[in-house]
Amino acid sequence: MSKKICIVSTSLHANSNSARLASAFAEGARAAGHDVQVVSLAGKNIAFCRGCLACQKIGRCVINDDANAITDALEQADVVVWATPIYYYEMSGQMKTMIDRANSLYCRPYRFGKVYLLATATEDESYVPEGAQKGVQGWVDCFEGVQFADTLFVGGVTAPGDIEDNEGLAKAYLLGQNV
Repeated sequence: MSKKICIVSTSLHANSNSARLASAFAEGARAAGHDVQVVSLAGKNIAFCRGCLACQKIGRCVINDDANAITDALEQADVVVWATPIYYYEMSGQMKTMIDRANSLYCRPYRFGKVYLLATATEDESYVPEGAQKGVQGWVDCFEGVQFADTLFVGGVTAPGDIEDNEGLAKAYLLGQNV
């Protein structure tokens, strides 16, 4: 059965390793017949959440910027995929900001049932993505019936393009194909 997948690529750098990982996941998902939308946060205007909770009353954020359209895309997806570089053993700041701004999803008829995390970092120890995983799990736990399905971490990649010869791209393709 075809699924609608929304991949949010959170790196602000051109040709980033995490964006390339997201692209490989998208290629695999499309090859399996899924409808895939990749949203890049690069160039987007996304303000910090004010914590006013007005979104819980009106169903959308009162800040009129690019976060509202991204939240709409997340709401319509069956599967959400976050792709991030790991900075200081945590998700990127722009990813955390977007997660906070998607607060209106709690009171909306979201469709997603599975969430994936794709992460890259210079460091390559297995514990490197744990902070990001904990943050995504905290977000997922706020949604009834939603599962944090899997994490794909590729370490040892620093400069743009370092990931090109890494087996992580094939793993991302397969993960997308089997979503």
